[in-house]
Parts: sequence; structure tokens; C-alpha cells
Amino acid sequence: MRAHGVHAYIVPSTDAHMSEYISKRDARLGWLTGFTGSAGTSVVTQDKAALWTDSRYWTQAERELDCNWELQRTTWIESIAMWIMEAVPVGGNISLDPFLFSVATWNSYSQALYGSGRTLLPLETNLVDQAWGDQRPSPSSSKIYSLPAAFTGSSWQEKVAGIRQQMEQHVRRPTAVLLSGLEETAWLFNLRGDDIPYNPVFYSYTLLTNTSISLFVEGSRLSVAARESLSSGCPGPLCVELQEYGQVSAHLRNYTLGNVTVWLGTEYTTYGLYGIIPQEKLLEESYSPVMTAKAVKNAQEQELLRAAHVRDAVAVIQYLLWLEKKVPQGQVDEFSGAQHIDALRRAQQHSHGPSFQSISASGLNAALAHYSPSNGSSRTLSADEMYLFDTGGQYLDGTTDITRTVHWGQPTPLQKEAYTRVLMGNIDLSRLVFPSNTAGRTVESFARRALWDIGLNYGHGTGHGIGNFLSVHEWPVGFQSNNVPLAAGMFTSIEPGYYRDGEFGIRIEDIALVVEAQTKYQSEEKPFLTFEVVSLVPYDRNLIDLSLLSSEQIQYLNSYYKKIRERVGPELQRQQLQEEYKWLQESTEPFPVGSAVTTTATTAMLALTSLLSVLLSGLQA
Repeated sequence: MRAHGVHAYIVPSTDAHMSEYISKRDARLGWLTGFTGSAGTSVVTQDKAALWTDSRYWTQAERELDCNWELQRTTWIESIAMWIMEAVPVGGNISLDPFLFSVATWNSYSQALYGSGRTLLPLETNLVDQAWGDQRPSPSSSKIYSLPAAFTGSSWQEKVAGIRQQMEQHVRRPTAVLLSGLEETAWLFNLRGDDIPYNPVFYSYTLLTNTSISLFVEGSRLSVAARESLSSGCPGPLCVELQEYGQVSAHLRNYTLGNVTVWLGTEYTTYGLYGIIPQEKLLEESYSPVMTAKAVKNAQEQELLRAAHVRDAVAVIQYLLWLEKKVPQGQVDEFSGAQHIDALRRAQQHSHGPSFQSISASGLNAALAHYSPSNGSSRTLSADEMYLFDTGGQYLDGTTDITRTVHWGQPTPLQKEAYTRVLMGNIDLSRLVFPSNTAGRTVESFARRALWDIGLNYGHGTGHGIGNFLSVHEWPVGFQSNNVPLAAGMFTSIEPGYYRDGEFGIRIEDIALVVEAQTKYQSEEKPFLTFEVVSLVPYDRNLIDLSLLSSEQIQYLNSYYKKIRERVGPELQRQQLQEEYKWLQESTEPFPVGSAVTTTATTAMLALTSLLSVLLSGLQA
């Protein structure tokens, strides 16, 4: 820092592609601080150092940070800027690596420090990497491979043609699209790698123009089949020219000397790349056309994801039966449970391991929404406590993510009511019918209503998109304010929960496909939409209070259980899992539907109807 005249240096938890998960080589924040959480920002001055992170990681950070570090319990950039201004005198330089910060984050820092007398100075030499030296993990050298045609929705040539068509139809007529998100390039070319744990992606950039395609990647890592696929259209507009990964900045700088317009998505583009392009030659939107195209799965991709969820359900059902046998004997802890379900998934056809680090949380640990056990500290599962497991798999045909919460003993009245109301929220959103072009944020509260009725809530988002053998959290689909409107063909999770600090946690998560709704009256414009749940694992009957459910909710459950039997039952028999098949039959027995709705349920349905009428006026995005 002294050598570069830097008075404060900001270190994020991101990589150069704004990836949610990062490789060990990019874990700069972890190496510098000792903090292993997935989200945080640190600032180092000549005599002080501080870490900012959100409430998920406060306890963890307290354990992992040594006395050099101050823990700041917020993530607001304004808070970071205030701390910097107190630590750095007027005239000081605040530096960061512009290739590790998004455009929006750079702008936020710039605005927060504006007029303070301090200078925000981009520094392309990464100071952490210099200090890390030869101890920094080496880049991945594993092969980048082509996805077999049976597991792709369309050829990469068809995808390129589709993006070029969008370029032609755009009012600005961009001449190129710049792709920085790793899943964008992987999806576009039907290629996969393993540079980042749990994510089948590889380090790359793409510049797709009207007449050429440049792929910036370590070319020696491409498999023979991948190389042949990319060069099959050479020479010509469908010829992929391989460039060195590190040459993207120089290539982009040279390209933008011409009469061009570059289309990019700011959510995944770093300020370092963004700053190379002259403003008058930029077409910037939140997401690139590849990211939005990837979000809407075609019929083939939908079938692939459905098939992956059938086999995934087999593994989860095997796990639930195993737990029923082993937990009462005190033979399972959180860590061994996570290892076991990972192993069950790996045994399934087309498996490429878990899609994220398995969350296996017993009792009070389940109150931490993103808790993951370690071999050194892991609670023994007990029949007298709630157990939450949030796990997923990577398969050639799709990515999965499912959460179930169970109790093998006698749950308390609060546990049972809270679980039932979380389930009601899951059901209410899953069966909702809504107009086309509805923003997810406008219907998200249906997942919370049953909890709100008794003064309960949860602090995380209600859902996220998911990929076809790609990211388990796939933007821009979901229920948050920065997600795009819901459209047929999108997959999203639906995952309400409830967490009682120091006691227990509940979450019920399913993956659902947005489909056209079969309504009594057909809309004159676009058809109404609803969800088709593709996760196929029954809920814990021991935790359901039927008296709280309406007859419609019970009928939905019975219909869902019938679908589970029809789709998963044959697969269990095909795999000769007779004990699991018997367990499934018992666990999906239809619930009795009363002749009248209970008073509680009637009140709940009136509240739901009222909420729907209020929301419908603002549903159009």
C-alpha cells in the first residue's frame, strides 16, 4: 500500500465474474482475514482493519477473526465509507481492484466518498495477490468439455443465432454482446468445467459480434470434442476464435476503437471491463440477452430438469428412510448426514456431485438459515429435535435444490403450527394463478401470509432461479425487486421458512416451473400463469396440523402426493428399492378432506382473497 500511495484498500468476496461461489484461488477475503463466510468486505489501512458482513455470518466472523480485525455488523457501503473517512485523512487515496467490483458497487463507493476530499483510485495491481505470492492456489488445469447433445436444449449455433437476432431487433442495433458471467459462456456454447466447487463452469469471457465470435479461455484445457465443436463453422460467422483468457481487456479496448456498440449486463460486468468501453458506445442493461434467454427453458430443457428431479427425489427418499432408522439409535450427526445424502446423490445416474455445500442442521443450528456442519463441530441428530436439510445435486440433465424439515418425536405446539404455516405459504404460492408479465416481488407475500397472520416472518428471500446443470442460484429469476417478470418456462425455488433463534428452524423448499394456467376464462391477451412443482418429496406428516389447512390446501397436497407416487414410485421400483417404495406409499397417503372448511381456514382464505385483490392492481411489471 505504501509503495502505491494507498491509504485504504478495499477487498471484496467476489471474483472477476461476479460469481456467487468462488474458487480457492479467488478467496482473497478468506486468505486475508481468516473469515470463511461467502459474503463480506474488508478494508485495510496502515494501522487498522475491519470486516463488514451480514447477520448470517456474525457469529462465524466472531469466531474466525483474530484481534487485528474489527467486525462491523452491516453491509451498507455508506457504513464502509464512513469508517474509511474516519480512518483516512483528507487527501488520502482509497484503492480497489476494478476487476473485482461490479459497476453498481463502484458507483456506490464513488457516490459515498464524493466531496469528502478522498480519492477513489482504481488499481489494477491486486495487492492481496502480491502479498499472497506463491502461496496462492494455482489456476485450474482440468478439462473443459462439451455437454452431450442429449442434455442440451439446442445447439450452440442455434443459441448464437438467437442472440444475434435479438441484436438486430434491438432499437440501438448493437454490434457486439460482451459476456462476463461464467454461466453465460458455458450455456451459450454447451460447455462445462469444474473451476468453481459445485458449479460446472470455467473461467472465460465471450465477445459475440454480428460476424465473429471470440472466446477468451485457456485453450489448452479444451477437450478434443469441445475444440472440434467450436471450430466446426470455421471459417465464417459461426467460427469460434480462441483467445487467451487474459487478453480480454486488450481485445475489448481495440474493438471499441471502431464504430461499434457493445451490449452488456451490468450485474455481471466488472467496473474494470465496463470502464474500457466509451460511454457513447455502451448499451447497458441489468442482464445480458444471454442471461435472459437462458432463464426461459425450452421444452427439451424443461423435460431434462423434470427427469433430474425424479432421480433426485429417489436419493432424498433414501436419505429420509435411513434417518428414520439411524437417528433414534444416536448414530447420525449433522456432518455424517450431509456426507450420506451427498453419497446417495452421487450414486444416481448422470450425477456430478452436490450443487452446493449441504446444509444439515439439527435443533438450534437450524435457526441459522445457512448453517453448514464441519467434521470438527457437528451436533448429533436427536428424535426430540427438529432437523432441517437443504441440499441439491448437479446432474447432466439439471440442477436440483430441495429443503425438508422433519421431527421424529413429539414436536411442540409452536413447532407444529409454525411448520404448518410455512407449508401453507409454500402451497399458497405454488397454486397461485397470476397474470402474465407479473413481477415475482408482487406475489412473494403469498408465501408469508399464513405466518403474518400470527405475527411470524422470515428474513431471507422466497426463491431463486435454477439452471440446467449450471448454477443452483440462477439470476435473474426469483421474487426479489431486481428479478425480471415471471414468464412461462422459468424455474424458481419456492422456500418460505421460520427461524426461532437458539431453538429451531424450519424451511420447506421446492423447485417449480412457471406454466400457463388452465383458467375458466381465457385472457384476450396473454394467458395467465401458475406453477408446476417439480420437486417430488413428501412433507413430514408428523409436523402438519390439518386443522389449520383449508380444504383447497388439503386437496392440493393430495394432488401433489398423487403426482409423487406416479412419477417417483416407478423409478424406485426400477432401481429395486422396495423398502423405499413402501415408505413412499405410506408417506403419500391422501389426507382426509372435511366436508366444511374449519373456522381458522375460512378466515385464512378470506385474508388470502383480500390480499390477492389488493395485489392484482399492481401486478403488471
